[in-house]
Amino acid sequence: MKIVIPGGTGHLGRILTSAFRRRGDDVVVLSRNVEAPARLWDGRTLGAWAAEIDGADLVINLAGRSVDCRYGPKEREEILRSRVDSTRVVGEAIARARRPPALWLQAATATIYSHRYDAPNDEYLGVFGGDEPNAPEEWNFSVDVAKAWERAIDEADTPCTRRVKLRTAMVMSAERGGAFHALLRQVRLGVGRFGDGRQYMSWIHERDFVRAIGWLVENDLEGGVNLTSPHPIPNDEFMRELREAWGSHVALPVSGVVLDAGAMLARTETELVLKSRRVVPARLLEYGFTFDYPRWHDAARELCARWKGGVPTCDVQAVPLW
Repeated sequence: MKIVIPGGTGHLGRILTSAFRRRGDDVVVLSRNVEAPARLWDGRTLGAWAAEIDGADLVINLAGRSVDCRYGPKEREEILRSRVDSTRVVGEAIARARRPPALWLQAATATIYSHRYDAPNDEYLGVFGGDEPNAPEEWNFSVDVAKAWERAIDEADTPCTRRVKLRTAMVMSAERGGAFHALLRQVRLGVGRFGDGRQYMSWIHERDFVRAIGWLVENDLEGGVNLTSPHPIPNDEFMRELREAWGSHVALPVSGVVLDAGAMLARTETELVLKSRRVVPARLLEYGFTFDYPRWHDAARELCARWKGGVPTCDVQAVPLW
């Protein structure tokens, strides 16, 4: 296949690019970074890059500024615009193509769902977030971005292209720079739970992430699809199982006040670890997708073993994709 990945120089893009290229696919990465080994684009306007989409089999748009930052006015604008503008212009390129791709997989986020403990959010019974009485008002920004992001693909005029919104949870990979790296660093520093530890953590092993992408190519689903493991767990349990997998015995809980101070020093937001993301993949399960790593206990052991062995890249079995 010919696959175009806008925003493909980020963490998820590197995982997918590596997997597809090992299969022998032709992968074209679009990036705003002039120093990246990729085709240049600005993520906002049509340009010469759009010719890559004409005749491609698959587009996977992963573009968007990292949310691992403080949410100041400038950062909020960049987070929103980088997602909405890139999605809109990818839609324009597909609409103008003489041979549009059969499938457009558009990055989205499981953060769109409500902050809740009582029951899981899925694509059928899930409740979108915003104004929850038990959530800080400032968390509404992330939900607003998630909704605007999805509206951008919903409004695209691409009748010949199937569209899927990838509501992705944290993708756990042994590569440096991802969510697993950040959480493992906390375990190695002796950190236990964050806050009261009741908040649920949704996640997906990188192997299942890649396999789910391939599965979506083969199966005619459209609309929102949750890319998460079937078993989100509370933060306290999540961190305990990660400590056990790593072999650490020190676990100091981090209170809200300390967490606020640490997040400020690290130039990030506490929402990333305090929001309860209890999200499950109802549509994947309903249509027959099976997970290699459905439970965090097994995923954590595999990832820790690979980290200790210096093997960052997952051996993703070749998946027939078309």
